[in-house]
Amino acid sequence: MTVDTKIRVRYKETDQMGIVHHSNYYVWFEVARTEYLRHQGISYRELEERGVMLPLTETHCKYLQGAKYDDAVTIRTSMTGFSGARITMEYDVIREKDNCLLAKGKTVHAITNKDLKPINIRRIDPALYELFMKCVNNE
Repeated sequence: MTVDTKIRVRYKETDQMGIVHHSNYYVWFEVARTEYLRHQGISYRELEERGVMLPLTETHCKYLQGAKYDDAVTIRTSMTGFSGARITMEYDVIREKDNCLLAKGKTVHAITNKDLKPINIRRIDPALYELFMKCVNNE
């Protein structure tokens, strides 16, 4: 399952060349990941209240074309991996006016407790385990 999050490029996100600075894509990924989970029926806040943290362990972005000030972009997000110990999220950043793929990204997150110790999510929170399984299996 994919979830689309829409963002309009703000002036402060651009560099001297008028192109979105590369670091902003990771902020957009965080916004899109948060909205993805909310769309699945759980918020980051609820995860944390349940004692589950998703610290970032890996990130990648391939820039294909630069977004510019005032561009409307969609971040298409999907959960493409779930091992019980980690989740993998993938992102396509698409400029709306011409449907141009601007960037492709990926983040990997460990599943830990509040002390950042790995947890067995299947044992600790079976409902969350099932939710993640449904997400990665596109149900």
